Amino acid sequence: MKLKSLTKKIHSQTLIFTNQRALYWAERQALIISDLHIGKTAYFRKNGIAVPSGILTDDLTRLAALLIHYSAKELIIVGDFLHVGRNADFRIFEVWLQEFSQLKIIIIKGNHDQIKAEFMSVLPAEIHEEQLIIEPFKFIHVPDEESDNFTVSGHIHPGVSVKLERNKYISLPCFRYTERQLVLPAFSKFTGLDTKSCGDFHCIPFNEDFIFEM
Repeated sequence: MKLKSLTKKIHSQTLIFTNQRALYWAERQALIISDLHIGKTAYFRKNGIAVPSGILTDDLTRLAALLIHYSAKELIIVGDFLHVGRNADFRIFEVWLQEFSQLKIIIIKGNHDQIKAEFMSVLPAEIHEEQLIIEPFKFIHVPDEESDNFTVSGHIHPGVSVKLERNKYISLPCFRYTERQLVLPAFSKFTGLDTKSCGDFHCIPFNEDFIFEM
């Protein structure tokens, strides 16, 4: 894992944006991610769609490396922790979790998580139905521009098209932010990118080798 980062102060808090699809909140010692989508690859394979089996393992290896690097005490997942219920992918996660028995996990439910209320209740995590306020931030899965708090969300899998030479473009995942909100990239690499709804957002694109602000 080639870790690159960019640090910003938002509401007097130190937020470290990484090129590994995660945000670190220094004062809270919390790693923040969205859209992990555990179960998605196994679901696709079960339904006859050829998907490499190592995608989730790679995502969890990257997550473990980030937690260790930052000595994080909390993992905040801003929705779509799950894609489906307890399938083969979830068993991989259960084994992975044994290495982080002291980690506090906080999950704010996303649209994929909502249909699994009974299943989610048995997870070793603090579960919040729609939102969680930890001053000065509000964590919510779907972006909310009308909130009185600065919101941290996910859901849309933000990306941006960056122009290269000779009118060629490359699409990169990114963080998007305004004075009122921050939208996280999908942590799972098995997701698409929304490169069209940038609006008035500032963008922080990245790949495996760099991270920068536009």
